[in-house]
Amino acid sequence: MKVIRFILLTLYKVWVFLVFTVFMLILLPGIVVPFMLGQRFGNIGYAFLYAWSWIFSQLTFIRYEFYGTENFKRGASYIYVSNHTSFLDIPGIRMIIPGQFRPLAKKELKKIPVFGWIAQAATIIVDRSSPESRKRSIDRLKMFLKQGISILIFAEGTQNRSKELLQPFKDGAFRIAVDTQQPILPMVVLGAGPLMPPGTIDLRPGTIRIYVGEPIETTGLTTANTVALKDKVFAIMHEMIVKNTPVKK
Repeated sequence: MKVIRFILLTLYKVWVFLVFTVFMLILLPGIVVPFMLGQRFGNIGYAFLYAWSWIFSQLTFIRYEFYGTENFKRGASYIYVSNHTSFLDIPGIRMIIPGQFRPLAKKELKKIPVFGWIAQAATIIVDRSSPESRKRSIDRLKMFLKQGISILIFAEGTQNRSKELLQPFKDGAFRIAVDTQQPILPMVVLGAGPLMPPGTIDLRPGTIRIYVGEPIETTGLTTANTVALKDKVFAIMHEMIVKNTPVKK
């Protein structure tokens, strides 16, 4: 049975790789070209990204369930703050967020064949080892917020490889929230890690759930409130995970 299971999982990984690559290549012009024409065409690029995410989900039998979508308000821009447990977070987050947004992404994504071109076009790349790069990235995030375009930041800074529900949050998202007075919309992804653990290419089909919390207002907050805001969002997201994680018997 172990041999059969190994063979089936290997074939499944090959299938996922083919789906990932083939449909990304097919949809690549629709994703990348709009960003080359200017930010006002970003919605077109993100529509193609939605199409790729949906196709990927359907053909790989990795299903996404969405909760709390009523917390998205039409016409509002947010600082989306999410946990990060797996590469599989990304298609689901794209599908649940309405319209276009700009994620903060690490420079290593540029090295992934094909996907690196998309990351360069549709995200804000940051070199976490460079203070200058971090500052430029934050300035660009603020620019998009001023244009009414939401941004997405994985508050932990990287995929969670620990046994804790959440790693300690970085300050960046909360400094931006205070500086721009934009509301934070917390979301948590559950179930992605076991299907594709961080740093591996181990894959299996299954269901991933994404929960969106209520907006957290930042109007009137100052730099002195940054740490308190970070702690508040951490506590809310931790509670969202605990509340929606089945108790193992």
